[in-house]
Amino acid sequence: MEETEGFQLTRFLHELAPRDIPDDARVMAKACILDAFGCAFFGSTQPWSQILAAELASDGGDGAATVIGRALRLPVTAAAICNGTAIHGFELDDLIAESIIHPAAAVVPAALAAAEANGARGDILVKAVVAGYETMHRIGLGMGTEPAGRGFHTTSLTAPTAAAMAASIVMDLPLDQLRSAVGLSASAAGGIKNFAAGNGGGMVKRLHLGRAAGEGVRSSRLAAAGFMGPPGAIDGKFGLLPVYGGSGANPARLVADLGSTWAINQVWFKGYPICGWIHSVMQVLLDLRGDGPLDPEDVEQVIVGVSSYAARNNGEKAPTDTMGAQYSIPFCSAVALLGDPRDPDSFRTEAVADPRTRALAQRVDLVVDPDVEAVYPAKFGARVSLRLRNGTERQGMVMECHGTPADPCSADELRDKFLLLACKRISVSRAEEIADLVENLENLESVTDLALLLAAD
Repeated sequence: MEETEGFQLTRFLHELAPRDIPDDARVMAKACILDAFGCAFFGSTQPWSQILAAELASDGGDGAATVIGRALRLPVTAAAICNGTAIHGFELDDLIAESIIHPAAAVVPAALAAAEANGARGDILVKAVVAGYETMHRIGLGMGTEPAGRGFHTTSLTAPTAAAMAASIVMDLPLDQLRSAVGLSASAAGGIKNFAAGNGGGMVKRLHLGRAAGEGVRSSRLAAAGFMGPPGAIDGKFGLLPVYGGSGANPARLVADLGSTWAINQVWFKGYPICGWIHSVMQVLLDLRGDGPLDPEDVEQVIVGVSSYAARNNGEKAPTDTMGAQYSIPFCSAVALLGDPRDPDSFRTEAVADPRTRALAQRVDLVVDPDVEAVYPAKFGARVSLRLRNGTERQGMVMECHGTPADPCSADELRDKFLLLACKRISVSRAEEIADLVENLENLESVTDLALLLAAD
C-alpha cells in the first residue's frame, strides 16, 4: 500500500524517542499538562461535569483511573471522558490558532488515563502529549477552514485521532496496532457548532472533547486487543481530510516541516474564560478603559473590528446562558468595561442576566476589519474604538494577544493560573505538590503517583 502523508506522520510519531524531543517542546508539554490540570479542577465544579460523572459512575466498572477533582475512580475510558469534559468545561483550556483546535482537553486526559492504567513513566507521558498535539494540529491544518465554515467543530473532528495517538504511545502499541487505533478513532470524528448559534449553547460543547478523549482511549484498547481499523483513515479515500476538508483539504500539510517545527510550541494559553477569537478584543478594551471599571452610562458606543468569521458568528448581543455569553463579543466587551473578564464568575448564569452588562452589550457593534481579516485564522486580531458620552474616543489594536507564542505567558503566570483554578477544589499544599511533580515529570518513574494527587482532597 502506498505510504500516504498520513502514514508518514503516524510512523514518525511512533518512532519518536523521548530524548529526540527538543527541550523547548518538552518544557511546553509540561506547561500544557499543568494548565490542563488546572482547567480540569475548575471544570470539575461545573454542573455539566457533575452530571456526567454521576452518569458514568452509575455504570460501575473497575475504577482503574482517576477523575480529576473528585473522590472517584472510573474505568479508563470513562475517566478520560470526565476529565476531557472538565478540562474543556469553561473555555479556559489551551488552543492553537492556525489549526483552530483545543488540544489539551482531548490529548491530556487520554494520555493520563492510559498512563495511569499502564503505570507509564513520566517521560512517556510527555512524549504522548507532544505526539497528540502534533497529530491534532496537522490534521486540522490538512482539513483547512472549510469544515468550520460549514458548521463543524474542527476541534472535535480532529480530537479523537489525536487522543488515540497519545493513548497508543503510552500503551507502547506496535505500529500496526497504532494505525488501527488511528483508523478506528477517525470514525468517531464529529461535532457541530450549533452551540454557538446564539440561541442558547447548552452544555454539549463541553462534552465534545471528553467524548473525543474517551474514543481515543477506547480505540487504542480495542486495537491492542486485535480489533482492526482502516490504515488510511487520515487522508486515504473517504478519510478525514477528503470527507471533511473537501476542496480545501491539503494532505501535504500533514508532514510539512515534520520534525523541525513542533505544534506544541504554537500553543496559546488563555487568560480569559471565553472563545479565543475574543481575547484580543478583551485585551484592547482593558487597556482602553484605564485603571478601573467604567460606569455603563458613560459609554456611548463600542465598535469592534474583527474577522468576517467572528463578525458572522460571535455577534449575539443578548446571550441566554454561559455558553452563549462566552461566545458573544458584545457581552464579553461589556464585561471587560464593567468588571473582571479574567474571573470565571463573570460568565456564570446569574452574571449573564445582569441588566447593566446586558444593556451595555447592546451598544457594541461589530465590523469586518480588513487588516484582521487578512491574517485570520493564523491570528485572531481586533481593532476597537471606544466612544464615551463626553465625546472622548479611544482606539487600540492587538493582532496577537497575551498568551500566544508572539506574547507568551511566563512560567510564573502559568503556575499562578494553575494554582488559582486548582485551589477551587484542592488545598494549596496539594496544588503546589502537583505543580512541582509536573515540572520534573521526565524523572517520574510512574505517572500513577501524580494521578493519585489529582483526586479531590
